[in-house]
Amino acid sequence: MTIDVYGVGNSLVDIQAQVSDEVVAQTQFEKGVMTLVDDQQQQVVMASIAGLPLNRCAGGSAANTIVAVADFGGSAIYCGKVGGDEMGEFFLADMRDLGVIIDIPPNGDGPTGTCAVLITPDAQRTMLTNLGVSATLTPDDVREDEIKRSKYVYIEGYLLTGETTKAAAYRAIELAKKHDVKVAFTASDPFLVNLIRDEIWDLISGPVDMFFCNEVEAKSLTGMDDVIDCAHEIHSHAENVALTLGSNGSIIMHGGEAIPIEGAAVEAVDTTGAGDMYAGALLYGVTNGMDWKQAGHLASHAAARIVGQLGARLQMKFTPDEIAQLLE
Repeated sequence: MTIDVYGVGNSLVDIQAQVSDEVVAQTQFEKGVMTLVDDQQQQVVMASIAGLPLNRCAGGSAANTIVAVADFGGSAIYCGKVGGDEMGEFFLADMRDLGVIIDIPPNGDGPTGTCAVLITPDAQRTMLTNLGVSATLTPDDVREDEIKRSKYVYIEGYLLTGETTKAAAYRAIELAKKHDVKVAFTASDPFLVNLIRDEIWDLISGPVDMFFCNEVEAKSLTGMDDVIDCAHEIHSHAENVALTLGSNGSIIMHGGEAIPIEGAAVEAVDTTGAGDMYAGALLYGVTNGMDWKQAGHLASHAAARIVGQLGARLQMKFTPDEIAQLLE
């Protein structure tokens, strides 16, 4: 069986809550970005949202993208690490229920990673992440037999912040190149670009076939102010580039050409997972016979649907008729 996308990432259980700006301010963490927190800090955050309506789902950047591929009917495998606790069992069951192939045992020595997603009225999400045992992912967890039969390997940039997780990411890339499997990589977060800019350039100039980033990440990576200039500069190094622009759509660079993708009008409720959904829909499209314009069109509408609801999982999936209409 051929697999569309094999994803590698930090396995987290997302715990989402709609909160006031005051609640975010009380955490003393920066609003609208992802911050790594330790066990004690996460306990304080969870106590601050106790009693509020909470939404829980298997998460992490790559996991969200892999679920998106499955949502559209694609075939997807996920590689990560969870603990042998209730959160770990929940993560595995949730991913399988969503159609993702995942055979990792819940045997990590420690708690499963969690991400508290605090969503304010302006639809911004402040993510406080405790990696737990996801940070112990190693090259031995990467399966060559599964990568060999995949069309794409998808790597989240967050993996490059840990010693063993980085080794796992590079092992997946090595195996992909060995078996002529394409590699997609996402910048993940502006802080990561600032932290390892040279390493990202090395990746997208080398083994990476498709690079995902947003406007802030692209400007940070290139040092340029104009997004069109950013897109062309990155494309001079990377074969394919998908640069998202929020409500203004996105730019796809392929074959030396810029393909503008329109944004889809939506009243923003929660931006959690929008970029992950965009990546998943685009990867589904290019691995299932769509051209780049069609895949980008689908990705734009999928991201908009996520922004218009609470949480990173599609509450109303796209029907085959809807997809067909989008491609016309």
